[in-house]
Amino acid sequence: MRAWLIPCQEESLTAFHNIFPDIELPDLKKEVTGPVLPIDTQNIQPTKATIPPIRAQQTVKPGDINLEISPKQIWVNMPKNETDIQFVRTFKYVRWDNVKFRWIIPNYGQNLDLIKKYFGTRITRMENKVLEQPKPIATIGTVVAVTDLAALSTENHKEIEKFRQWMEQKRYSDSTVKTYTQAITVFLRFIKPKTSSEATNEDMQRFVYQYMIPRKLSFSYQNQAVNAAKLFFKTIRSTLLITEQLDRLRSEHKLPNVLSKEEVLKILHALINQKHRTMLSLVYACGLRRGELLGLKPENIDSQRHLLIILNAKGRKDRVVPISDKVITMLREYYKAYKPKVWLFEGQEPGKQYSEKSIQSVLKQAIEKAKISKPVTLHWLRHSYATHLLESGTDLRYIKELLGHKSSKTTEIYTHVTETSLQKIKSPFDDL
Repeated sequence: MRAWLIPCQEESLTAFHNIFPDIELPDLKKEVTGPVLPIDTQNIQPTKATIPPIRAQQTVKPGDINLEISPKQIWVNMPKNETDIQFVRTFKYVRWDNVKFRWIIPNYGQNLDLIKKYFGTRITRMENKVLEQPKPIATIGTVVAVTDLAALSTENHKEIEKFRQWMEQKRYSDSTVKTYTQAITVFLRFIKPKTSSEATNEDMQRFVYQYMIPRKLSFSYQNQAVNAAKLFFKTIRSTLLITEQLDRLRSEHKLPNVLSKEEVLKILHALINQKHRTMLSLVYACGLRRGELLGLKPENIDSQRHLLIILNAKGRKDRVVPISDKVITMLREYYKAYKPKVWLFEGQEPGKQYSEKSIQSVLKQAIEKAKISKPVTLHWLRHSYATHLLESGTDLRYIKELLGHKSSKTTEIYTHVTETSLQKIKSPFDDL
């Protein structure tokens, strides 16, 4: 109505009259003749209007509210009304069904009583929905491990493909699309013979206890599976599963694995092949992720400004990293020897990007030649880059930008493994 709403109380009307003395105000106890007009208005004949009784939700006509009730959920069909929507949103884990255009509220505690009390006589239909009981499942326990997974049905394949297309049109990264589709595929195979529409929160619990834990799958895999399920059942398939009640694991607080400068030097000197040495050197010299290294092109090197331009990195962010004369010389020598056509580092076939598997194999061979017993991965070189910068006195804010971190909290983990900082701490044992 594009109007301000003020409580219709005597003190409010008095305050309003003090501000606008020329406005004729209605009596709360009497009917008002004519609309509210300035006193000096002429040539306008007032018409009769009655102030309706003060009653909540008077914009919604009676007979518009329909409820469907199941043991776990309450489906509320109602006309669009901002006040009613604000009430519905006060419930925990409430969500909107985009398919059937209705609100879904968990049926626990006093939720149903509160809904009945609020809508009152406006509820015209209230139906108890009896759900088919799912087939009995084994007791949740780590002892009962699921070894063989059933094949997906044709309907499941269609749903997963629809899920993949939805993520792609939302511009999710390729790695996220691949991870989420794989995770939801395994979950749907796990709950067979149940269909996706029959999935429940208990199924996700069983998935953790009977599939993930026996296989000793990582924390990150479990969080990825939860994220995939939340997204899939919110966007593609309506189900008994309440996605808001699927909780991620508490985050792990693992320290980054860091190599000393001497160990980094040993690894690089162990590489005889010029391309291999240049690749690993660039990872350490610029703190690159594996995908960022393999995605580089010759034009990403700005030798005049001594910058390496990293495009479309994690989180679809671009950033620039300074490179020294030593790194530029190394890259020039490599370019003259290999003359890459498209990618800075190409495989055996010209114009084809160097593979992730090959770079892992290169690092593994270098570690063996350097006789380093640690389980070094390519990301260790990135961690080492950040830690050595911090130890040399580089401000943490600059390191955050160089690494492309979204939050400074991510960068702060390197303060826990900085050698110079730890060495300054004196143990009370030394004072005994």
